[in-house]
Amino acid sequence: QLQLVESGGGLVQPGGSLRLSCAASRSIASFYTMGWFRQAPGNQRDMVAVFTSGDSRTMYGDSVKGRFTISRDNAKNTVYLQMNSLKLEDTAVYYCYAALLGQKGSWGQGTQVTVSS
Repeated sequence: QLQLVESGGGLVQPGGSLRLSCAASRSIASFYTMGWFRQAPGNQRDMVAVFTSGDSRTMYGDSVKGRFTISRDNAKNTVYLQMNSLKLEDTAVYYCYAALLGQKGSWGQGTQVTVSS
């Protein structure tokens, strides 16, 4: 069973940066979709940044474009989310997600990111 373990969350001031990591228990090269979602209290879970291997696309949520960057290291089975110019509204639990083509995806346990002065 696939396991996804997030790390790197924490407390940061507005304008600061954090890098999240998502380590997978198996090779990530075969995943059709892999990336990051986030959920703030009382809100739905929204897409932040994802890779889609079928058409080699990288997609970002509108609110993070130009500030966040998703990357991957296949050798380490790890996906990263570099978050720069953080804003108060970026506060949320960030979840890693991965799915094979045509199969139900898996979620990590989440990591809390709090942006506060």
